[in-house]
Amino acid sequence: MLQRVITQPDPYEPYLLSQAIKYGDLLYVSGQAGAGADGKIVDGGFRAQGEQAFANLRRALEAGGSSLKDVIKVTIFVTDMGHFQDVVELRRTFFSAPYPADTIAEIKALYDPKAMIEIEAIAAVSSAASAGSR
Repeated sequence: MLQRVITQPDPYEPYLLSQAIKYGDLLYVSGQAGAGADGKIVDGGFRAQGEQAFANLRRALEAGGSSLKDVIKVTIFVTDMGHFQDVVELRRTFFSAPYPADTIAEIKALYDPKAMIEIEAIAAVSSAASAGSR
């Protein structure tokens, strides 16, 4: 059974998207950009946006009964592959071994012209958390 994961605030509600969907022992997290609680892209450049995107990812994972250490697969979209080393450093900061499978792709644009990074993930959910949410 599909279960919608909601965080507060829920910046996805106006767009008819779910923060994440839990299905069995897996959590599928929608792309998380570097937007603050007000929904606006944070100032400070790529690194600040990346840190905010990972913080948003953590929040969505935890709301779904998972965590950064349970991420199996991550896809990171950037608008400039010149930030590749920054992405590696962000992964080092927020993930630990064994590191999740990963795809990093440069794309032309994200939903907001100021956005430079967006991260989506698939993560495991503990059996206890899954059982409690059914």
